[in-house]
Amino acid sequence: MPTWSGILDELQKGAETTGAPQFDAIRRKYLVEAAAQTGRDLILYATKWTQPDPHVTPELVSIVDEDLQGLMEVIHGLKGPNLDLILHSPGGSPEAAEAFVLYLRSKFSHIRVIVPQLAMSAATMIACAADVIVLGKHSFLGPIDPQIILNTPLGVRSVPAQAIKKQFDRAVAECQDPNKLAAWLPMLSQYGPDLLVLCDEVSEMAESVVRGWLEAYMFRDEADKQTKAQSIVGWLASHENFKSHGRHLTRPELESRLLKIEHLESDQTTQDLILSVFHATTHTFSATGAVKIIENHLGKAFIKMAQRVIAVPHPAPPAAVQPPA
Repeated sequence: MPTWSGILDELQKGAETTGAPQFDAIRRKYLVEAAAQTGRDLILYATKWTQPDPHVTPELVSIVDEDLQGLMEVIHGLKGPNLDLILHSPGGSPEAAEAFVLYLRSKFSHIRVIVPQLAMSAATMIACAADVIVLGKHSFLGPIDPQIILNTPLGVRSVPAQAIKKQFDRAVAECQDPNKLAAWLPMLSQYGPDLLVLCDEVSEMAESVVRGWLEAYMFRDEADKQTKAQSIVGWLASHENFKSHGRHLTRPELESRLLKIEHLESDQTTQDLILSVFHATTHTFSATGAVKIIENHLGKAFIKMAQRVIAVPHPAPPAAVQPPA
């Protein structure tokens, strides 16, 4: 199996001939080989979010409505009805994730979501819309409890909706004591007139769509599909279960909750090719301005680039020359 360093060697050897590493060519070579191995259409959706970069802001690597345009580009020409989606994402907008799934499901009747490392938050929601999720020992999903973006005195923060409600309930109880009211006032001032209602509604929306997807796709042929879907959603959506929205949920944990999971290691050739695609993708992110790649095995791609602003210092003005006395 070409490891991360093996793909790097391949890029460096290619550069000796071409004069520069062929990031796109190597990545696409393995996409072609992976699709040929499985006999299914293949789409890569990956973002540069696990590689620190001060130039990459969260909105550049999140699931957003613009991704629908990328999907339109890479789905055009695919035959279906079976799709493998390689997914590496921190998540993003639940509404955008819903549109993402609705579009994919209008085009393909059987979808496998393959997670080479991490698919968190709204990306976990997308994974739950698959017929089956393919995970390696090194693959993780995450909780789906929604996050609310708040402008606070400490800056813009992403805060779990359920944590906001829990804090408010605690404030209501403690503010019965006048001595504690002054300590709570700065925090309570951050609550807008509709924040608690928004927390309820966005949580209900996320749970509702994931429950519906599980019933419609992963468990569609099972008599107890509603019970299974409700149990999984209740677990994934509870902030109390995990205490952190970034909690990494392992394959054994997810299997114990009866999600349909296939092991990436069960087919060594497929595993080698999928991980080669992933390693080649991370090299692309490390060495180029690409921050999001949506690409199929036919060579069509929608690539988001980060615009880097380089500050160039102005030279100091020349010193004034005094005329001779």
